[in-house]
Amino acid sequence: MFVMSEIEHTLRLPPHLLNRPLNVAIKGELESLFLDKVIGKLGLCVSVYDILSIDGGFIFPGDGASTYTAKFRLVMFRPYVGEVISARLEESTKDGLRLSLGFFNDIYVPVPLMPNPYHIEPDPEHKNGIKWIWEYMGENYPIDWTDEIRFSVHSVNYPPLPIEQGKDSEQKDSEEKGLRQKDIKPFAPMVITGSLDADGLGPTAWWV
Repeated sequence: MFVMSEIEHTLRLPPHLLNRPLNVAIKGELESLFLDKVIGKLGLCVSVYDILSIDGGFIFPGDGASTYTAKFRLVMFRPYVGEVISARLEESTKDGLRLSLGFFNDIYVPVPLMPNPYHIEPDPEHKNGIKWIWEYMGENYPIDWTDEIRFSVHSVNYPPLPIEQGKDSEQKDSEEKGLRQKDIKPFAPMVITGSLDADGLGPTAWWV
């Protein structure tokens, strides 16, 4: 689930940080640049583990900051396909489930990867919510909000940044634009698709 990635990056060190030990100042800048950010194909950065080398210290004309090239290692959240992880329920709709690890919330279990057979019911405790219920040997096994849920990683994707299709949208009525934006989900630079359709997966209470 967590891996180490070695990266080289050139960065500016502002003058007000030059009174600090170089390693401390560089690490602080690297954390502001990479912490909680997704790096394509590498995953979500959860920590700057260590700094391997620092070169440079050049001050370019007209710039009071020093420029350094640092080589360092990051701890990345990047689960592998087939890995089994425990999460909590974040959202339950007719399209499936959204799960959360606390520090990462873009985990989706679509309908084809839900345990089969199943049926769904309205969730009276959550407006527009759906309760998914697995049917097994004549018994019903619901997925509740308090459950710890084990899922298998089906895929990990890094969607490209969305590109605006022209400027026509700027000329549309502001109310219509507001309604349209309400339906658009925030862009997720990293998306995990999970599966519950196998023995041992789903709420841990099912398998006690």
